[in-house]
Amino acid sequence: MNKILFVCYGNICRSPMAEFLLKDIVKRRGIDNKFFIASASTSTEEIGNPVHYGTREKLAQYGISVAGKRAVQLTRKDYPKYDFILGMEKMNISHIMRILGDDPENKVMRLLDFSENPRDIADPWYTHNFDKTYDDILEGCNALLKHLGY
Repeated sequence: MNKILFVCYGNICRSPMAEFLLKDIVKRRGIDNKFFIASASTSTEEIGNPVHYGTREKLAQYGISVAGKRAVQLTRKDYPKYDFILGMEKMNISHIMRILGDDPENKVMRLLDFSENPRDIADPWYTHNFDKTYDDILEGCNALLKHLGY
């Protein structure tokens, strides 16, 4: 079982987009039984709030629902539960490490660190460019699956 936790600042834009996009990809490939996928935030600002309408609308274009998802915060107790804790940008990694305190198993990295062009994924909360965010997350999800041998 591959246990993956996506993390961004608020858990309403990028990390739920990654969570539900990867869930959709592995389901379409018939390998969803090999994965446990979730998402969380580093901040408390959006806890309990639904996914941002921009993310909902972008994923809906591909028939992907985020129904029922509410923002939750990363805690130290999450560390042993996951094989990968994937932030969207360097600032997320810094905040993840502040929460976790340590990463002895090297689980914490950016999603696009698996790609041929490692980089941050811009926050569409600020850019309003959910198309670019989707493209970057799709690239990262496909690169992660390739890394895992799928």
